[in-house]
Amino acid sequence: MVIALSALHLLVAVILVVVVLLQSGKGADIGAAFGGGSSQTFFGGRGAATFLSKLTLAAAVLFMVSSLVLTILSERRSSSSVITEERVRQTAPVPALPPAGAQAPTTSPTGQTPTGQVPPTAK
Repeated sequence: MVIALSALHLLVAVILVVVVLLQSGKGADIGAAFGGGSSQTFFGGRGAATFLSKLTLAAAVLFMVSSLVLTILSERRSSSSVITEERVRQTAPVPALPPAGAQAPTTSPTGQTPTGQVPPTAK
C-alpha cells in the first residue's frame, strides 16, 4: 500500500508541476501596463476560474493529503533500527567483579600469564 501511495504521490507531484508551468503568470499583466500593449486586467480579479486553475487546486489538495497519509503510515510502521540492535548487544551481562578485598588472579582466563608478571612458582 505504501508503494502504491508513493507512486500516486509522485504522479500528483509531476502533474502539479506541469499544470503550474502551463499557466500564464500574473506578472505579464504588469508589463502590459507600461506600454506593452493591452492587458486583460490591471491588478484586478481574473474573473471565472480557468480549467488549469481548478486542476492546480485539485492537484495541490491531492498532494497535501497524500503527503499527510504517507507521513502517518511511515510513523505507524514498526521497523527495527540498527542503533537499537547495537544497544541490545552492548547491554549483555558483564562478568561479576571479585570483591574489593579479594586478590585478583595472576593468570588470564586462557591460562597464560599476563605480560610483565612472573608466576608465583618461578620466584
